[in-house]
Amino acid sequence: MINKVEIASVNTAKLPVLSDEEKTELLRRIKQGAKEAREKFINGNLRLVLSVVQRFGNRGESADDLFQIGCVGLIKAVSTFKSEKGSRLATYAARCIENATLSQMSFWARLELPTRELPSRRRKICI
Repeated sequence: MINKVEIASVNTAKLPVLSDEEKTELLRRIKQGAKEAREKFINGNLRLVLSVVQRFGNRGESADDLFQIGCVGLIKAVSTFKSEKGSRLATYAARCIENATLSQMSFWARLELPTRELPSRRRKICI
C-alpha cells in the first residue's frame, strides 16, 4: 500500500484542497494563460493522482515512480482539458493519469523481461 503521508518528497497531509468555486476560477485563469493558476491547480489535484496511482501499488513498482508518472498525466490533463465538452476535470484527469501510468508500466514490463523468460507461442510439442 502506498504511504499517504509522504510520497516522492511530497507531504500529502499538507496538500491543499480546492473548493468547486476555486477550481472554476483557476480553470478560467488557466485558459487566459496564468502560470501561477496552473501551478496552484495542479498542486490542488495531487490527491487525485494519489487515489488513481493506489490502484497500481501492488504490482511491484516504486510508489514514487508511479506518483511522478501520475503527475505527468495530471499536467497533460490540465493542458488539454476543454470544459466546453461537458465533462468534469476530475473525470478527465483520472483517465489521463491512468493512461500515463499504464503506458509507463507496459514500457517497464518490456524492459524488465529477458527474452528467455518470455513464453514461446510457436513451440511445437513433439509426441
